[in-house]
Amino acid sequence: MFLYILESARLDRYYIGVTHDVQTRLHFHNTSPKGWTSRGRPWRLVFQKEFATTEIARYWETWLKQQKSRRLIQDIIAGNFEWQP
Repeated sequence: MFLYILESARLDRYYIGVTHDVQTRLHFHNTSPKGWTSRGRPWRLVFQKEFATTEIARYWETWLKQQKSRRLIQDIIAGNFEWQP
């Protein structure tokens, strides 16, 4: 399972999610007629990390969203983050 981060230059925002297929999910975000991400097109993939289980990927997705920190997201994208629970 992958945790991924998308960036929208149009909204100047990031989107965090988890999926088994990052490229298919990115395509969905850029083509789906409905949903929050439809406003931010085009989205570009700026980060992805594979985890051994769905539970671990969802843990990090939830944790990262709870932080509400743009700086933390930018550190992760830049590779300046230690993935330790």
